[in-house]
Amino acid sequence: MKKPVATEKFELGVCYYPEHWPESMWEDDYRRMRELGFTIIRIGEFAWSIFEPAEGEFQFGLFDRAIDLAHKHGLQVVLGTPTATPPAWLTHKYPEVLNVTYEGVTLQHGMRRHYNYSSPKYRELCARITEQMAEHYGNHPGVVGWQIDNELNCEISEFYSESDHKAFRKWLQQKYVTLEQLNEAWGAVFWNQSYSDWSQVYLPRPTPSPKQPNPHQALDEKRFISDNTISFAKNQADIIRKLASKQWVTTNGLFGHLDSHELTDELLDFFSYDSYPQFSTIFYDPNERNPLNDRGWGLSLSVVRSISPNFCIMEQQSGPGGWVNRMDMPSPKPGQMRLWTYQSIAHGADMVLYFRWRTATMGNEIYWHGINDYHNQPNRRVREAGQIGQELAAAGQALIGTRNQANVAIVRDYANEWDGEYDVWHGPFMWKSNREWYKALQRKHIPNDVLYLRQKTKLEELARYDVLIYPHPAIMTDETASLLDEYAQQGGKLIFGCRTGYKDERGQCYMRPFPGAARDLCGITVEEFTMVKGSRQPTAISWSGATEGVTGADDFNDILRIEDDSVEVMAVYASDYYAGKPAVTRNRRGKGEVWYYGAVFNEQAASIIIEQIGLQSPVEWLVLPEDVELQVRNGTSSSYTFLLNYSEVPASIHLHETKTDLLSGTTLSGEITLEGFGVWVLY
Repeated sequence: MKKPVATEKFELGVCYYPEHWPESMWEDDYRRMRELGFTIIRIGEFAWSIFEPAEGEFQFGLFDRAIDLAHKHGLQVVLGTPTATPPAWLTHKYPEVLNVTYEGVTLQHGMRRHYNYSSPKYRELCARITEQMAEHYGNHPGVVGWQIDNELNCEISEFYSESDHKAFRKWLQQKYVTLEQLNEAWGAVFWNQSYSDWSQVYLPRPTPSPKQPNPHQALDEKRFISDNTISFAKNQADIIRKLASKQWVTTNGLFGHLDSHELTDELLDFFSYDSYPQFSTIFYDPNERNPLNDRGWGLSLSVVRSISPNFCIMEQQSGPGGWVNRMDMPSPKPGQMRLWTYQSIAHGADMVLYFRWRTATMGNEIYWHGINDYHNQPNRRVREAGQIGQELAAAGQALIGTRNQANVAIVRDYANEWDGEYDVWHGPFMWKSNREWYKALQRKHIPNDVLYLRQKTKLEELARYDVLIYPHPAIMTDETASLLDEYAQQGGKLIFGCRTGYKDERGQCYMRPFPGAARDLCGITVEEFTMVKGSRQPTAISWSGATEGVTGADDFNDILRIEDDSVEVMAVYASDYYAGKPAVTRNRRGKGEVWYYGAVFNEQAASIIIEQIGLQSPVEWLVLPEDVELQVRNGTSSSYTFLLNYSEVPASIHLHETKTDLLSGTTLSGEITLEGFGVWVLY
């Protein structure tokens, strides 16, 4: 039985590093945390050399005092296993634990995450420190839960040490059994890559063309990294479950080459995430039209919700961020820290911890500001945190365990994500179309989930949604196509984009007309296709029906041929040699319908499809401007509607019914104004 994120109250807290500060400061820090309404802290995730200053010598005094004092002040403690930063004595004595780059360069001590998951010695030492800590703190009344490691696969998510090559070889032997089956799966006959002995098989290595491995080998590499990461985490989770069974287990972060759904299903009570909305504004596409900026971070939070419907934010942005040489984020404006906190809560968080209590005065993160500045004096962020603490102390319990309401899901899967990292003929399209659909849904105030298709996915999971948007699933098995057909037959609406269905699970192309496994679903074949790039000028799509207009046909064009009488042409190409040819189709399939859009989605095209399939906001009793996000969390007897204004300009809202703001207790009706960066939770 998995333990819930929170039960008695909403948990609000902060990441704290007692090892960074004189012990004389701790009590004042804890006192002020409680004054702000904080109930929980995270500690210890980078402190291995304090717990074990020399090999086999364990010391708990510093953290005993820190945890006892926190407990005295009514603060619960999340304890991190410190395996993200192995100490210098360890990496010096056992250099085989260090990670190695694709080019063969050994990564040295001096930062973090410089180890590999495959080293038997590293796993042994990680198990030992975890066992020592779990034995020591497993029954401590102040310790409520554990965070395994810190941000698995952050910084680097590729591993090429000798231990990794050996582990990959073993993983392949278990998967394929024989070299004949491996050679077949990898298409090794191409370019004479066939293997005659297992000792010849490695993870991808440098080739004459830089970073140009066999694409099927590269896909298996990502699958191996994910399985190996989960195995590494399991090494610690099993120990904690045995020795600290009353305390919950989680880990934090959403990073590449890791099936976080499987990780959570197998090992965790719930998933935790690190939410930094300003990443959306410093890592952005300058060519993107009409961006959502920090509001777009909700798409990542929707992914987190697909892993854990209720989750923890282990690190919530609370100030300007950045290391000394990168990630230099601006300071949040007044109200933005509160807005971003409720953004996380609106998307399903039942626990939020800010990063961090006080800004570090040393190290790479001296500019990653926390709630308190270096000087430790009152500031605007402290006051804003106090307001949030007061609100959640009074109202947060009502939200615990409520679930987000959505009738639409954007569909993803790990195989296409991992294959698409290397394959530019579909990978970049998925990320763009996800983003453009999210923008269109957001601006029409239609909440959506993200749904990951997995081998264990059942029809009941799909049937919860009226509409599924699966933009560019190049890899699609016949089994997946059959499941999606069942969904459509029973009344669902399914939307594909170009490059759908033409690869099998190995990443090899079917010898079938495109869209391969999805042909019967869509009732069309692809007559011809083209990249839209370089000197190839973009064309456009001309729509018919209730919503006429012309939209861009971005990045790639599938020219469609109608194969079944049940197919209706919804739009045609407007120019180039395929002008007048079908660009968008709708196939009646049982009680439902399947759309095929022959290009990469943009917001305008997504908006037209939304109108043509009759999607509407689930909340009919209010009228909102585009800049205000709407999310709904439902419980067994209550429903809470979150309104978040991402503009610093006040927003005019019209309520057709009288509602109460959960956070302030204010009664609202008619024409009302939500302040810039303001938040309401209406019921």
